[in-house]
Amino acid sequence: MVKQKNSYINRELSWLQFNARVLQEAADENVPLIERLRFLGIFSNNLDEFFKVRYATVKRIYQAGKGGKSELGGIRAGELLEEITKVVIDQQTESLEILDDLDKKLREENIYRINESEIDKSQHDFIKKYFYQELSQALVVIMLNEDVNVPELKDSAAYLVVRMEKADAKPRFALIEISKTMDRFIVLPSKNGSEYIIMVDDVLRYCLDDIFNIFTYDSISAHMIKITRDGELDFDSDLSKSFIHKISESVKDRQIGDPVRFVYDKTIDESTLNFLLERMHIDDKDSIIPGGRYHNRRDYMNFPSLGRTDLLYKKIAPLPVKGLSLDQSIFKSISEKDYLVYTPYHTFSYIIKFLREAALDPQVKSIKITIYRLAQISHVASSLINAAKNGKDVTVSIELRARFDEEANINYAEQMQDEGINLFFGVAGLKVHSKMCVIEREENNKLKRYGFISTGNFNESTAKVYTDFTLLTSNKKILKDINKVFNFFEVNYKIYRYKHIITSPHYTQGKLFALIDKEIQNAKMGHPAYIKLKMNSISSYKMVDKLYEASRAGVTIKMIVRGICCLVPGVEGMSENIEVISIVDKFLEHTRLFIFCNNDDPKFFISSADWMTRNIDHRVEVTCPIYDEDIKAELWDLFDICWNDNVKARIINQTQDNTYKTDEKPKLRAQFETYNYYLNKLNN
Repeated sequence: MVKQKNSYINRELSWLQFNARVLQEAADENVPLIERLRFLGIFSNNLDEFFKVRYATVKRIYQAGKGGKSELGGIRAGELLEEITKVVIDQQTESLEILDDLDKKLREENIYRINESEIDKSQHDFIKKYFYQELSQALVVIMLNEDVNVPELKDSAAYLVVRMEKADAKPRFALIEISKTMDRFIVLPSKNGSEYIIMVDDVLRYCLDDIFNIFTYDSISAHMIKITRDGELDFDSDLSKSFIHKISESVKDRQIGDPVRFVYDKTIDESTLNFLLERMHIDDKDSIIPGGRYHNRRDYMNFPSLGRTDLLYKKIAPLPVKGLSLDQSIFKSISEKDYLVYTPYHTFSYIIKFLREAALDPQVKSIKITIYRLAQISHVASSLINAAKNGKDVTVSIELRARFDEEANINYAEQMQDEGINLFFGVAGLKVHSKMCVIEREENNKLKRYGFISTGNFNESTAKVYTDFTLLTSNKKILKDINKVFNFFEVNYKIYRYKHIITSPHYTQGKLFALIDKEIQNAKMGHPAYIKLKMNSISSYKMVDKLYEASRAGVTIKMIVRGICCLVPGVEGMSENIEVISIVDKFLEHTRLFIFCNNDDPKFFISSADWMTRNIDHRVEVTCPIYDEDIKAELWDLFDICWNDNVKARIINQTQDNTYKTDEKPKLRAQFETYNYYLNKLNN
């Protein structure tokens, strides 16, 4: 078939529309007020990472002199850089308007975010004391000489550009770094039943005379700037250096990577702006974005709650899994049947319990696990170290290249090495993104395997806000295959064959194609044929084309895609049988679930892999079949709950306008309904 011009949605532009859905949450008056501020922070944090990674990648394509049309969905790299900047400027403008509205809403709740010009006498002493006790000694102030370049500014750090003017003299410039160690929001003493918050930026503005008291000037002003740098890691080829050492050096070098975005306060003096741009070597292919008075709005993710639980989402208590008990042996329970843990609706404690039990049980001989991202204080890591101290043979594949978590993983890797844990640092040329664990336990003079396979990281912190499935199983067929993946880490020149699981990089595309081909064949024969998919992103053009082929054959395809969706649904002759929705709500939808009709004998899979080229070709991923009939029924119900969301679901279409899905049915909010679903399961 001849490709239509609109066969694909550009990956970067699709991602920006996902972030627009996050911004919609900040604008939604049905979302609690402080949560709206935090969504504004998530929007900003997402944008920072986008520029470090995706914008930087497109910029590299452009600088290499490549058009990039084949990689970028039919748009040239230079044009795409310009389009991204245009979209981001529009989104930033909208976000500032939302923030202004949120400030008004805060004032209606007697919460006042004040600036340096609004400080009254009763607050003056508190702020001056705070400045001298908490800020002044930690300040980094850089004096700028007009004859030299501006020193390398830290990636994503915010700076105040200070301009001091004196009659008959050239202006003097300085930079004040807003350190990450500083609390961004300072809660002032309440008065008359009202709460007051000031940004640390404005405290510094208020205290400029204290900071620069050795200089004389007629006027002084401060405006904020921020620079975002290319987040790609460049590796040293020196064979004498350890992999950990190379990663450590690369992480440090990231702080001085090429600039890809420069954001500035649009009220800054034009001569000051030109002074900075010239000396920082910012050019027109770096995204130069006028912004508001404050940058690093990602800090709004930690906006103080002020004890106002009425302005936050009601906290839910994670539920137990029916049939599993934290007071009894996990191994005993899963030796009888499989169980599905669905965080954050269920407690992550079952995963910790599994590992702690394995660490203590004298019959457990070995533990093997993959780690991609750990919590800052990780009970997973401490359980593995505990197991090693108890003489277990512990093998950990820890991915040191997990983007922006490299430093934390290095620290844990060094701790584990010190305890004698057998470590693998991924596979040459591949990231290990699979989420799996297998233990061997001696029973009746034989080794029996137990394990778990997950769609998400073994991370207690993210398990509170990311939705993820974890299958707890003693199924010997599945676990035999999982054990082969660990063998692949040891001998990765050998390609193993798997009877049950689907693995990247060798088999995922072929196996998924075969499953889709089966649906195509059934549709052509007049048999029932459908595919139901839930994932974070789909950007592999090969996978998109295969779904188009299935649609043309008459296969009904329902997709729930949270983030990037390069597929264009609903186009006659190409994708008229494909519908796509996206859910953005209180929790981050992270589960990956694939259901294939198989002539009314559905096949179910959970997976660590999205349908992106990197997950299919450049990572070690595991897609795991579900054989337990109860869990199959549960997954069917969960997909339907999400699909029927008519509160937080947005329709993905050609126009990319993020229209909310609406119908005449009673209001159904999938995340709230899912919690009720499990609550009812416990009571029945």
